[in-house]
Amino acid sequence: MTTEPIRNKNDVRRLAEYYLNKGQLRNYALVVLGVHTALRISDLLRLRWDDVYDFEKNRIRDSVTIIEGKTRKSKTFALNKAVIRALTLLAAQKLRQGAFLIENPKTKKAISRIQAYRLIRAASEALGFQQRVSCHSLRKTFGYHSWKSGVSTAVLVEIYNHSSLNVTRRYLGITQDDKNAVYMGLRLIS
Repeated sequence: MTTEPIRNKNDVRRLAEYYLNKGQLRNYALVVLGVHTALRISDLLRLRWDDVYDFEKNRIRDSVTIIEGKTRKSKTFALNKAVIRALTLLAAQKLRQGAFLIENPKTKKAISRIQAYRLIRAASEALGFQQRVSCHSLRKTFGYHSWKSGVSTAVLVEIYNHSSLNVTRRYLGITQDDKNAVYMGLRLIS
């Protein structure tokens, strides 16, 4: 069964707030970064404070450049207000040069992909989500909502570093309801 994007913006907010309201800032940051950066979970879990925080200027960076693990391509992405807020909250608790952002406090290593999956699944089940949600859903959610807001699929191919438009189309999880909304929303002749 394929994971899906979280199509309802309110559900995206609820997923992040699930952990924020529990005071679990690491898990909150995981969700916020996942839906705002389009990173694969393996790349997200490899992020360290040095990647997102300028220790000389004592502030969170405006953008981050990484080498993706799967494609070995360079990826630069801006950090929006939601990400900066999540990182600021986490920094107040966990900022440490060289440390992983999404760190296991016992081992001081990044949490595993399996642990990240369990965190996302636990929250989505507790919130009663009907669709199948996993870590990959966070990445897909970025694309789906970008596309819904008018971002070209060609730009999304570049953001995702996909090899083709067809791969990106599958990511977007476009439903018949999405297609119908386009038909119903078009007003060329009144």
